[in-house]
Amino acid sequence: MPSGDAQRTWFPEMVARLRSDWHEGMSMPALISLRDELDEMLRCIRAGRNIRTPIITCRECGMTGPAAPPHVSVRALILALSRFEIASKDKTRALEKEWATYRKNGRLTAEGKVAAEMPEICLH
Repeated sequence: MPSGDAQRTWFPEMVARLRSDWHEGMSMPALISLRDELDEMLRCIRAGRNIRTPIITCRECGMTGPAAPPHVSVRALILALSRFEIASKDKTRALEKEWATYRKNGRLTAEGKVAAEMPEICLH
């Protein structure tokens, strides 16, 4: 496994897919769908290359174990547009604000899924 792959989220084939599939004016549902595809691609790449997550140590209790596997969030996808020079910083910033509003209004998770609602608790 090449050095740094355990921490890597964006592999070259994922960036190529982002370049080919993203376009200006893409709807939020389409952006979420692209995120789903890229997240699955990341999972398959890591599994196919037998890339394990790094071992970490908890600062609180000192216990060691594997870190959580990386995922592609919608915001990470948006920021990658600027990072890999697919979209301008201004377009990325505007898209990030649009996503924040869309996410809040739709009560969505970072991955664009409907957040599980907490049941109301009677305080009487």
